[in-house]
Amino acid sequence: MGDGTQTRGGLGQTAKPTRVVIVGAAGRDFHNFNTAFRGDPSHRVVAFTATQIPGIENRVYPPELAGDLYPEGIPIVAEDDLEWICAEHDVDEVVFAYSDVSHNHVMHVASSALAAGAGFRLLGPRSTMISSTKPVVAICAVRTGSGKSQTTRHVAGCLKDLGQKVAVVRHPMPYGNLREQAVQRFETYEDLLAADCTIEEREEYEPHLSQGSIVYAGIDYGAILQRAQAEADVVVWDGGNNDLPFYKPDVHITIADPLRVGHETSYHPGEANLRLADVIVINKVDSAEEEDLATLKKTIDEVNPDAQVVEARSPITVDDEEALRGKRVLVIEDGPTLTHGEMHYGAGVVAAKRARAASLVDARPFATGSIKDVYAAYPHIGHELLPAMGYSVQQRRDLSDTINASDADVVLIATPIDLRKVCDLDKPAVRATYELEPVSEPDIAAILAERLKL
Repeated sequence: MGDGTQTRGGLGQTAKPTRVVIVGAAGRDFHNFNTAFRGDPSHRVVAFTATQIPGIENRVYPPELAGDLYPEGIPIVAEDDLEWICAEHDVDEVVFAYSDVSHNHVMHVASSALAAGAGFRLLGPRSTMISSTKPVVAICAVRTGSGKSQTTRHVAGCLKDLGQKVAVVRHPMPYGNLREQAVQRFETYEDLLAADCTIEEREEYEPHLSQGSIVYAGIDYGAILQRAQAEADVVVWDGGNNDLPFYKPDVHITIADPLRVGHETSYHPGEANLRLADVIVINKVDSAEEEDLATLKKTIDEVNPDAQVVEARSPITVDDEEALRGKRVLVIEDGPTLTHGEMHYGAGVVAAKRARAASLVDARPFATGSIKDVYAAYPHIGHELLPAMGYSVQQRRDLSDTINASDADVVLIATPIDLRKVCDLDKPAVRATYELEPVSEPDIAAILAERLKL
């Protein structure tokens, strides 16, 4: 029937579709819909909810992506409206579909669903992972900020050294026009400009382009895979937050963070990544305490004793340390790592102190507009750094205004891209960069060669 109802055989009765709300953050939620619900008349998704990222609600998942059962598309509303939506639309089931949240947080959302009379569930890998015709190497993590980006670049470099053509497929960040972002391919910096990428998108894509890799991203990861596997020998999944892979991996690599020991078994779905991993990279061994490293290794041995463990460091390189010495330095770090990633500091703070900066500038008194809101929403960020937030043109302006209004002598940019490309800064600036450096044997290159038979 056109309305999606089904006739029960021989009974002359109709069964109404199961009414579903998918709670998400403009990424995993859309993928779960595309793989598990799109085209299924036995279920009707009445809404997506949105959180974590500012300004991604009050949109519509367009009918071109939603399919024939949704001629008007699917509304996207704020997660704060979950209980109201469940009551208003007589929702049967709430599907949780975002990442980098504590196990407690997941159950708080579940409690809201139950209080509204709905069921609650998580979709498993078998129902959401897509199989590729080419080998897939997936890079995931126990938390955002563990070191996925530099690990992905390292893996891509290893595969290229082994003679493989690589396509990097990045976890979704569709914060703009959803119709235009179904399938995106980036090969040049001009492609980033043409797509009006946010700072977060550029931070993830641009380092791969600098390395000579093709990057795919978007919304429809079935269609994305068709294109990526057509031009590559190996598909590299570059995960977001601590989410599970969208593609079925031949090698599943998970990054563990010894600076946040205990998080690897208390955050969703990072713990699942830890348990699923073929290879676990313990990053930041050069800055971790020995006791924390020992605790993390013990946890890995208990939950995934069959995984190969690689120890690695992320050495920090500052292009001009002398420019920081004795100066008031404003450190700018990766936004998501500091916000929902809950890190109190990053590589930039370490680098500035190592360079003997006179002091680290507190940007909070100079914060403008949405940057002030970020500090209010995430008070744990503290006073020693500024998160690089730039999800919209206005927020990029707010970031520039905050930097320029500060009393810093020099700015230390410790984000994956040079912010001077997207922000108008009137202060001198230097960059801090970091790459993965395995320090144990066998290293990642040897493991990939063995597991992929290269």
